[in-house]
Amino acid sequence: MKIRKWTMAVSLAAVATLVGACGGTGTSGSGGGTTLTVYSADGLGTWYKSQFAKFTKDTGINVNVVEAGSGEVVSRVEKEQSNPQADLLVTLPPFIQKADKSGLLQASGADTTGVSTDLVGPDGKYVAIVNNALSFIANPGANPAPASWEDLLRPEFKGKLQYSTPGQAGDGTAVLVLLQHLMGKPGALDYLGKLQANNVGPSSSTGKLQPKVSNGELLVANGDVQMNLGSIKDDGSKFVIFFPEMADHTRTTVALPYVAGVTKGAPHADGAKKLLTFLISDDVQKTVAPDALGIPVKDAIAKASAGSSDNMTPTGLLNGVQVWTPDWNTVLADLDADVAAYQKATGS
Repeated sequence: MKIRKWTMAVSLAAVATLVGACGGTGTSGSGGGTTLTVYSADGLGTWYKSQFAKFTKDTGINVNVVEAGSGEVVSRVEKEQSNPQADLLVTLPPFIQKADKSGLLQASGADTTGVSTDLVGPDGKYVAIVNNALSFIANPGANPAPASWEDLLRPEFKGKLQYSTPGQAGDGTAVLVLLQHLMGKPGALDYLGKLQANNVGPSSSTGKLQPKVSNGELLVANGDVQMNLGSIKDDGSKFVIFFPEMADHTRTTVALPYVAGVTKGAPHADGAKKLLTFLISDDVQKTVAPDALGIPVKDAIAKASAGSSDNMTPTGLLNGVQVWTPDWNTVLADLDADVAAYQKATGS
């Protein structure tokens, strides 16, 4: 199960996954080589394991991965500034933008040629390594199956619908941001106020909603393409992935990439730069769709798989869906006020 939280106040309860023969944070590996430490938003663990093993084989550099929530990993980097531990930070927007504005990143020097410009930060301080998008899931027992935002307001979903909380969960924040884009801020608040009649209640974790939809405890929840496909593949989850449509039948979602940057004061900055360069290399990006179940960030590689009609692939699922990329700096600037307005509108 892949759980992704954006909670900032919660202390980091992370599990360190050692890939290859690696020692502790900022130490040498068992063979005497360097060990890099990656703080990452969770969700890519299986892909990391295979790719970091290749990196270690090629370079002799080991990798220690600490996975936690998107906001939590940024918060830990910030708290450790007097004694930096992380070499590479991987998180979601707008928290990568927050890390940059807080002075927690340094120039990576990575060659981002071929990567969409909207996936590269100012001065190349951060770059996406796997692209992704918001989605929704429905239990097969939902009959008729929901297809539109309006459908989610149907009374039969009362107590059977849940979405992760904006301001706490990344995918939940994306729901608010997307509805603001589609309906305007007042319209989004009005809609979410109505949807609250069906909402089970707050959830800081999007991933925890997947088994509930699969077993029928819930009929509808939010998620994201990479996480939902991974749950079907790895956990055998039983649900349908969909993108709610507007009244004109158009379907739009919001891009939610995993974005990486070399941390300020990284104990092994040169190794971190090599690792980031490796992750956006053509050979590694060709594994993103089949292995990570995400979307490659290299334009040419993403286009090569864009014709797929298999709805168990990211590109197949997104056929006919407009993927919108917000101005994440604006989202970050407005987030506190928008979450406060959301809480007032929903009584949460």
